[in-house]
Amino acid sequence: MASSASASKSDQHQIAKFKIALCQISVSLDKNTNIDRARKMIKDAAKMGAKLIVLPEMWNCPYANENFPIYAEDFDIRELSPSFMMLSDVARSEGVTVVGGSIPERCGERLYNTCCVFGTDGNLIAKHRKIHLFDLTGDVCFKESESFTAGNRPTIVDTDVGRIGIGICHDLRFPELAMLYRERGADLICYPGAFNMSTGKLLWELVQRARAVDNQLFVATCSPARDSSGSYMIWGHSTLVGPFGEVIATSEHQETTIIAEIDYSMCQLRRENLPLEKQKRGDIYQFVDCTNELNSQQ
Repeated sequence: MASSASASKSDQHQIAKFKIALCQISVSLDKNTNIDRARKMIKDAAKMGAKLIVLPEMWNCPYANENFPIYAEDFDIRELSPSFMMLSDVARSEGVTVVGGSIPERCGERLYNTCCVFGTDGNLIAKHRKIHLFDLTGDVCFKESESFTAGNRPTIVDTDVGRIGIGICHDLRFPELAMLYRERGADLICYPGAFNMSTGKLLWELVQRARAVDNQLFVATCSPARDSSGSYMIWGHSTLVGPFGEVIATSEHQETTIIAEIDYSMCQLRRENLPLEKQKRGDIYQFVDCTNELNSQQ
């Protein structure tokens, strides 16, 4: 399982073009309903030709601190992890790669906001624990740190559709993580997310386009649909952005699935036309990748 940014660029094997699906799920208080809805949307997306299917942040429960401990799953106890098992089963049955959004993960006394990635055989191939927890004060107040422990590893994974970097929601705000993923050979970063109405309107599309254009790669985000009855109002607008910062496809706020095409040759074209990596001034500034040192300490 590739759960950290440890693979070399030369290991990368990927198809040139494929369809991606962003499943913007309407999340209810009923966990079984959410699981059934997610399964159906994945199956429908596979029928439409999607080879990579992305789910939202917190798709198995409404986004609220009081819900996270109740809906959490211990992935090592499979009979107590119905969300995890559904993702594994449907990835295998449909022969697709699934970036499983995120769900609350229970690990002993700790909870993590965790994204699991499943290969076409249904095996878990990566697990990303949200690195940057979302603590916000102001008109909207929310503190993920009241429930979750932060992850401490970047996650890059080789799949049937190429090398993918994984982040969750607030991870999107930090350009260093995207830079690391690009340095390690990713041409696509997937960010399941649940921006709220204020941060969504101001920043959701802006930061996606910034991460994409700075690193000349694709950025895919997937949000839950908006639920006006909850205390945390979600922006929605799941989006695919291309390597020149162009919005290729996006949604509104209602439940829907976006199907769009990723063409990796566009990354190479943009890098040839504007060779940012060659133009970087390493004599003035230096990017330090501490991944191997971090892994050796764990």
